[in-house]
Amino acid sequence: MSIRTARVADEIHKVLSERLIRGLRDPVPGFVTVARVEVTSDFSHAKVWVSVIGSDADKAGALEVLQHERGALRREVGKKVRLRQTPELSFVLDESGERAARVWALLDDEKRRGGAS
Repeated sequence: MSIRTARVADEIHKVLSERLIRGLRDPVPGFVTVARVEVTSDFSHAKVWVSVIGSDADKAGALEVLQHERGALRREVGKKVRLRQTPELSFVLDESGERAARVWALLDDEKRRGGAS
């Protein structure tokens, strides 16, 4: 990833994070944060990983709301990030935090079992 694409991804990340803080037209279930953004080299597409704290229903609902609000979010990005072409946004659920928590829990369990022997 070039420096420019990294900067554009960072700007998109900031714009979307601020927008989620201010709220969307439809309420987003769960607690949603933008984990990371990847932009293609031609800036035509941006993949946005979101982390949702809540139940599985909250996660599905949050992705549904974000997909529904994709046009408004893209307009907001177009206004704030000066590019010739505003990238299409796609939202993906980021589960890395949950995986890390499970690994830490397994390591803690193993440590307790190893200490008890």
